[in-house]
Amino acid sequence: MSEEKAQTSHGPIEVTEGEFAGWMNWPHDAFETRAGPFYFRNDENGQAVCAFRAEQKHMNGGGFMHGGCLMTFADFALFSIAHNELRDNFAVTLSMTSEFLDPSRVGQWMEARGEVVRAGGKTIFVRGTITADGKPVFTFTGIIRKVGKRS
Repeated sequence: MSEEKAQTSHGPIEVTEGEFAGWMNWPHDAFETRAGPFYFRNDENGQAVCAFRAEQKHMNGGGFMHGGCLMTFADFALFSIAHNELRDNFAVTLSMTSEFLDPSRVGQWMEARGEVVRAGGKTIFVRGTITADGKPVFTFTGIIRKVGKRS
C-alpha cells in the first residue's frame, strides 16, 4: 500500500504524468490519496467526471472491489461534481446513500458521473453513478454542507 504523504495545498492540482496526465486531484487529502488515488476533470460538456484504475489494493478478500473503496470514491465524486458550487468553501458530507449493483475487478476503469440536483446557500444535493468499464456498478446520492471559506 502506498504511503504517499499528502500535500499542504487545499485546491485541486493538475496531474502532469502517467495515465491521468491532465486530470486533477486533491493531493492534500491524505485518506483519498492512500485509498485511491482518485482523479477528476470536466468533460467536453463541462460536466465533472471522476476516475481511477482498479488495483489489487482496492479489492476485498473475494477478489472484488471493496465496498468501502466504492463508497470512498463516491464521496470524492460528490465534491468533484459539486466543485463549481463549492468554489472557495470547505465542506463536509452530511449524508450519503448508496446501492451496490455489480462487482468490479482489478484493471477496470472506474468512472463516476453525476449531477447537482439542487444547490442553494450552504447545502448541495448530488446524485451519481459509478461504472466499471462502462457498466454501472454503484449508485449514490449525497448532501454536502459548506462549513467555511478557505483562507
